[in-house]
Amino acid sequence: MELKKQELPEQTIHFWYCDFNKNRAKLEPYYALLSEDEKARSGRFKFDRDKECYIISRGILRLLLAGYSKQQPQDLHFDYTPYGKPFLSHDNAIKFNISHSGNMAVFAFVRNEEIGIDVERIKDDFDLLELAQSFFSTKEILALEKQSKKDLPRAFYRCWTRKESFIKAEGSGLSFPLDQFAVSLENDEQAELLYTQWDSQEKEHWQLFSYVPARAYIAAVAIRSRTLGFHQYNWDA
Repeated sequence: MELKKQELPEQTIHFWYCDFNKNRAKLEPYYALLSEDEKARSGRFKFDRDKECYIISRGILRLLLAGYSKQQPQDLHFDYTPYGKPFLSHDNAIKFNISHSGNMAVFAFVRNEEIGIDVERIKDDFDLLELAQSFFSTKEILALEKQSKKDLPRAFYRCWTRKESFIKAEGSGLSFPLDQFAVSLENDEQAELLYTQWDSQEKEHWQLFSYVPARAYIAAVAIRSRTLGFHQYNWDA
């Protein structure tokens, strides 16, 4: 498969997104790019849909990383943090993260900075406020309680994706206390880490980005750095 060779300058985030439905015809070529471990993992999924999403997202991840690192996609080797976050064994300068929800996968790349990404399909088939009251900070809960019924789902997922991207970048896994920090949730364009209870200066070291890759989806990127450029790309374009 053709590589999308790109330079990844310092202080620049590259955000990519893809639609699984537009990539299912390439399932076999993507599968051929995977390592034996990845192929074995794909075989352990119970449902075909989950298996296909895994193969497509890992295949695209390999192609993108190959384009940035000037390697062949089949030659890339991953190691994993204790919390399961992958990184390149031979080039730890390129940091990346991946997320998927519904029919969409998103990828974020940067040099020499810790990064996290999350995407969610916006749904309203459960009690959003009840879930928020179980996990979110007091400030976030109060902000969500002020939302109209129409606006609540989107505000909830703004909050969720920003918090999830932050804990993925922070690197401590799902045990990280979600109620001990707060993010903004007022609109799609502006994202901000508002405070962290463990360190009043922590927010100064982080930058959040929000992006709407498709209707009914919202994504967020968190990075332990400031004043970065943010560029988005559609894999399927």
